[in-house]
Amino acid sequence: MIGNGKEPAAEIWPEAPGDPEDCPALRRGSPDGISEAALDGALTFAWPESDDPLQISVTGISHRTAPIGVRERFALGPDDLPAALGRLTATFGAAAILSTCNRTEVYLACPESRINGPAIIRALAPTWDGSGPHGSIFYHHTGAEAAQHLFRVASGLDSLVVGESEILGQVRAALSAAVATGSSDNVLARLFHAAMRVGRRARSETAIGHHNLSISSIAVSLSRNVLGDLDQKTVLVVGAGEAGRLAARALAQTGAHLLVANRSFERAQALASDLGGAPLPFDALGAAFERADVVITCTGSPTCIVSRDMVGAALPSRDGKPLVFIDIAVPRDVEPAVGSLPGVCLFDVDDLDDMAEANRRQRQLEVDAVEEIIASELVRFQAWLGGLCAVPTISAIRERAEIARQTELHRTLGRMKNLAEADRERIEAMSKALVKRILHDPVTRLRAGTTARRYLGAARHLFGVDETADRP
Repeated sequence: MIGNGKEPAAEIWPEAPGDPEDCPALRRGSPDGISEAALDGALTFAWPESDDPLQISVTGISHRTAPIGVRERFALGPDDLPAALGRLTATFGAAAILSTCNRTEVYLACPESRINGPAIIRALAPTWDGSGPHGSIFYHHTGAEAAQHLFRVASGLDSLVVGESEILGQVRAALSAAVATGSSDNVLARLFHAAMRVGRRARSETAIGHHNLSISSIAVSLSRNVLGDLDQKTVLVVGAGEAGRLAARALAQTGAHLLVANRSFERAQALASDLGGAPLPFDALGAAFERADVVITCTGSPTCIVSRDMVGAALPSRDGKPLVFIDIAVPRDVEPAVGSLPGVCLFDVDDLDDMAEANRRQRQLEVDAVEEIIASELVRFQAWLGGLCAVPTISAIRERAEIARQTELHRTLGRMKNLAEADRERIEAMSKALVKRILHDPVTRLRAGTTARRYLGAARHLFGVDETADRP
């Protein structure tokens, strides 16, 4: 797996070509707002003494690389994120974590020399002992490949259910959590904003999200496959979070009798009331198994909440009626041994893959159109990232120009003692506009990621900006 914990094993950490940008590492922290418009004006820099360029990276585990029995060890709920982000930030720098039922991914923006795959895994899950199946269960990308990966995730191309819409909200939540804990910076914020833009464009400009499916809706379809028509069946949804709401909403449309249980009875009441169902106290789950035909679990519990003994105790009262458990939680809510009980069918998220495959084939025609959107947004993001290395030079040029403007303005106005205040204000406005106009083209070219490095030295020389201005 990770070998001796010091060097990555070849099968776990295949060589991934990177596309590092030779620009300064950004200090951790983000402005209070994370709107894209605010990012350009809120950059603060910390230049390393050595040449150690900023690098974006992603290290993760997903349904494509590992079974649920391994993935659930790395799944993080909202309450777990602050501590995990704190460990990552203390070791590497800016960090964000995307954790869903099908993936856990760490995104970093830090000096290239700090990136170390096994260390990232240890910071993410300190208690993991490296046990599990052999093979490439983790993936690691840097530079443009890391950005492209997140864009594919946000667009739904990397989802179990291609084109599903839940992932876009999860990407947004990952950035919000990083900003709330102070672990994000402007590069990660810009990256995640770009990913969200890709996701929105994919769903508005292509048909990738048409006939929308989600893991929750596939779970409902699976219930139908086992039991037939769900009309007049009793379906219990355990969990009133986002996945629970989606599952409950889909089930309510089938005519099934809906029960909702949640640790917070008030949340169970609210969801049940909205959909015409009935709330259940969480401690009444065992009794509910006696009358439910389908149980869909989707809580954020770190341990199983449904044991073999709980279900076994309910079976004598069921008169042999089949009972279907669909566990779409990660970590799992239902003990695997429940599936061995007579008359009980147990499915987890990995069992939904066959139904998702048909969806993938149906939407394959839209993939190329989404890939074109990803490619265009990747060029845009890389250009912005490449232009970051010019920001200190641009700031120094603007500062020098502003000092010259104020000096000459003060000298000129000092000779015009009788000038009206309104005329003084017009002259000052004109001087500002003149400086802005003169600097517009040079600044635009310096900001262009593809040409920034070509012009930096010449710009510093022509404007009299010392090279050390880039290293405060």
